[in-house]
Amino acid sequence: MTLTVRVISPDKTVWDAAAEELVLPSTTGQLGILTGHAPLLTALDIGVMRVRANKNQAWQAIALLGGFAEVEENEVTILVNGAERGDAINLEEARAAYSQAETRLSQVTPDDRQAQIQATQAFKRARARFQAAGGLI
Repeated sequence: MTLTVRVISPDKTVWDAAAEELVLPSTTGQLGILTGHAPLLTALDIGVMRVRANKNQAWQAIALLGGFAEVEENEVTILVNGAERGDAINLEEARAAYSQAETRLSQVTPDDRQAQIQATQAFKRARARFQAAGGLI
């Protein structure tokens, strides 16, 4: 038995296929989903979702930019603010964006709360894209 997994962003469906297992970046940590999982509704953080169609295939990485996931009767629906498959991300561009976001975050003064929040969100997005593209952090 398999899971039906759909990853839907405002502008496109990023993934719509069967899978044997997946790992989601929930706001409380990594969340593994297998067939027969109990019904669940969870908030997703900015991070990397990993999905595997079957045990003989490699994990596929998808950068998620926050949203929600619902699991019910072996169907997983993931609604996100944005998503990008790792195999569609240029590794060198993602590495450069990650480095730039890391530098920006380190230069923000602690008393500028708004800039701190913006830099942190940009850093999380860049890190997720870099990890999904295959970069190790």
